[in-house]
Amino acid sequence: MSDLLTERTAARPNPRQEEAAKARAASPGRDRAVAVARGAAGLVALALVWELAPRIGLVDAYSIPPLHVVLQEWWSMVLDGELWRHVSASLQRSVIGFALAIVIAIPLGAAIAWYRPVREFFTPSLELFRNTAALAILPVFILLLGLGETSKIAIVLYACFFPILLSTIAGVSSVDPQLLRSARVLGLSPVATFRKVAFPAAVPTIFTGIRISGAAAILVLIAAEMIGADAGLGFLINYAQFNFLIPKMYAAILTTSLIGVAVNYGLVALERRFSRWRAL
Repeated sequence: MSDLLTERTAARPNPRQEEAAKARAASPGRDRAVAVARGAAGLVALALVWELAPRIGLVDAYSIPPLHVVLQEWWSMVLDGELWRHVSASLQRSVIGFALAIVIAIPLGAAIAWYRPVREFFTPSLELFRNTAALAILPVFILLLGLGETSKIAIVLYACFFPILLSTIAGVSSVDPQLLRSARVLGLSPVATFRKVAFPAAVPTIFTGIRISGAAAILVLIAAEMIGADAGLGFLINYAQFNFLIPKMYAAILTTSLIGVAVNYGLVALERRFSRWRAL
């Protein structure tokens, strides 16, 4: 069985040898297929445990219903439109807050990393706020903005802002100095150097922060919706729990997990699209 130590210390061929091996391979996608099969087996095992544990009495069937009961409730909510009403409300809030965080954090992070006066001006304030948990200041947002949509979008914006900002600062700051020297030798202006060299090189690091923020946008919003909302997955989870609609509660939790997975894979695909030059 392969372990991390073996994977990290095994002798590896150079890139040219790897390309030759791929060309000779009878089935280039075999390793990927095996990895997908193992992942699917893990999910099937988890589903079997969830289904069988309540049936054989390992857990209380009322507190944790069998999986098929949860799926039946999930499908019922899909058919009557209840699930989509809550999902659309949560997605709308998350997307707006997430998009605003990207639009604000990336330019600000790039300016902080690229210009020393900007970095010295913003660093103390950013250090103060980035160490304050988003949910800790949720009451402040509610007090200032009320229980409406604005406060929920604001808390998502706050939670997503700092991972994107910090990853942008790290990505631009860690650009290979040799690339910057080459740009100067070629006579590029500072703005052109940033646009054609520094920012493209920082994109993979920036996307790390974007992926973290994509998960945070869902998680923080669910908590905010539990406090004051009349629609959304957080509201649905809270409502189902207080009214002892346990299968409905688990169906909403499962939906939240699926959305999180879909968001992560979507951002990974987008990252590959914008970072194709790294494979060259």
